[in-house]
Formats: sequence, structure tokens, C-alpha cells
Amino acid sequence: MSDTHDYEQLVRDFCQAWADADFDRVVEFFTPDGVYHNIPVDPMVGHEAIRMMIDGFTAGLKIIEFRIDTMLSNGPTVVTERVDIFEKPDGGQVSLPVLGIFEFEGDRIAKWREYFDLNQFMAQVMPAE
Repeated sequence: MSDTHDYEQLVRDFCQAWADADFDRVVEFFTPDGVYHNIPVDPMVGHEAIRMMIDGFTAGLKIIEFRIDTMLSNGPTVVTERVDIFEKPDGGQVSLPVLGIFEFEGDRIAKWREYFDLNQFMAQVMPAE
């Protein structure tokens, strides 16, 4: 795949799979030894570990949207500025600003790094005291 537009479309499709809560499809976007690294925590390597991270991160939350505000690409590297929006069981929303960097091998994600404020996320997810 040489056209950066195709990589950008893969990222759009990937974000839509998240919004659809189609986590099996999300995992299939990765190479078998793909890396998913939420920078505040340790990286996950391989489909099984990535799926465990997804299940843990989304427990109790409904994904509403992975809104892409800005997307830039250079060959097989795509950078997104997003707001990931979740719904809590009580109906409240969690909005998380994120910077994501995707590195592709062919049409699969080899590395995905996410930069966000974990404290901001936890403060919105945890019940108020």
C-alpha cells in the first residue's frame, strides 16, 4: 500500500470498529505481533494481549465515538488528534482527548501508540465521592 490516503482510510475504519464495539475486528487490524501502547501503561504485544487491554479499558463503558479532529500522514505512519467519547452506565459521558500514532506494515497496524492523560480519564470514569 503506497497511497497515504489508504492508510488514513484504514485508521478511519479502525476507529469506526471501536465505535461499533466490534473488538474482534479491532484486534484483526493488527499484525500478529502488533503493539498497542497506551503510553501511561505498559505496551501490549500480540492479539491476545491487545484484546485483554481493550476489554479492561472498556469495562463498564459504551463507546459512542472515536471522533477524529485532525489526521496527518507520512507514508505508513498516521497521526490522529481525537476525542474518544464513552457513555457510563449512569448515562454520563466521558470525553478523552487523545493523540494516536499508527505505524502500518502492509494493511495492518504494527504499532499503535496513544498519548492521553490517564488521570483525566479516571476522574471521569470513577464515581464522584
